[in-house]
Amino acid sequence: MRAAWYERGGPAGEVLTVGEMDAPRPAPGEVLVRVRASGVNPGEVKKRADWMGLDIGSPRVIPHSDGAGVIEGVGEGVPPSRVGQRVWVWGAQSGRPFGTAAQYTAVPRARAVPLPDGVGFKVGACLGIPARTAHRCVFADGPVSGETVLVAGGAGMVGGFAVSFARWGGAEVIATVSSEGHAEAAMGAGADHALNYRAEDVVARVREIAGGSGVGRVVEVAFGRNLALDAEVIALHGTIAAYASDAEPVPRLPFWPLLFKNITIRLVGSDDLPEEAERRAVEDIAACLEAGALHPRIARRLPLERIAEAHEVVEGSQSGARVGPPRSSSLASGSASQAPRLRTRSILRSSP
Repeated sequence: MRAAWYERGGPAGEVLTVGEMDAPRPAPGEVLVRVRASGVNPGEVKKRADWMGLDIGSPRVIPHSDGAGVIEGVGEGVPPSRVGQRVWVWGAQSGRPFGTAAQYTAVPRARAVPLPDGVGFKVGACLGIPARTAHRCVFADGPVSGETVLVAGGAGMVGGFAVSFARWGGAEVIATVSSEGHAEAAMGAGADHALNYRAEDVVARVREIAGGSGVGRVVEVAFGRNLALDAEVIALHGTIAAYASDAEPVPRLPFWPLLFKNITIRLVGSDDLPEEAERRAVEDIAACLEAGALHPRIARRLPLERIAEAHEVVEGSQSGARVGPPRSSSLASGSASQAPRLRTRSILRSSP
């Protein structure tokens, strides 16, 4: 199969290689997926760049946990009826060396989830990390019906999904954004209010919208930088669910203001969610897709051979952003004889 890989950490243009290698075979309990689209997430470019100085964990790594395609084979214990099923894939390169930046990937059967009719591979490739993370941030502490939810970075990929899930769950949704264009994106995702933190007094506006009591939930992309603001607008017994803190990786905590409100701080990573949380996320993602409630924004589509460019697009989207992660890129594939290509959230995809 055609695949992209790296054998050491470093800059995308220096370490990513595209070539031929043996296709995987599904082990017991696994399915073999012919990848049609591969999503590129910020965490994956960080791993490739050796962000935390960790060993890459394998002599060779095919990156990307998220993707979408068609099941072409099954391992022992998996019903043959799954062959031919259109699926979205999550966790392909989570604790495993070989992800979705290839023509084929083999994953545990639970990590290949049926795509509803009418939902394309490019959307499926954008679901795994951002949608599951957003779902956990919104619903980990119970239903949000009747709540007011503040989503920092509501135009970002996780932020946009969080806005959509909170709206679907019956909440009034406030999103913070950095521009008029981002405000339109957040409103398109379902936000009731989009506040430009560069131009507005966010604390005053949130208090005005929430009626003085504050917001019950905060979904936070810039935990360290926004903690002081969050402490002012969070309601008594509220929850701050944070999934990133790039600008201030060692945050200073306003302990007493948070303690006096009996605040819960929840840190959310997508790799090791509780089993019940995974089940609920998959079910709710399916329901939202069926209802047309999820609309991930894809910035670019690129061929697998341009995977380094896709990684650089995602890295460039992260630089200079105060609140909100980038849109994703993706790589997608065409016929079985062709290599996958990229779209930017980024996605990789092949020519028809």
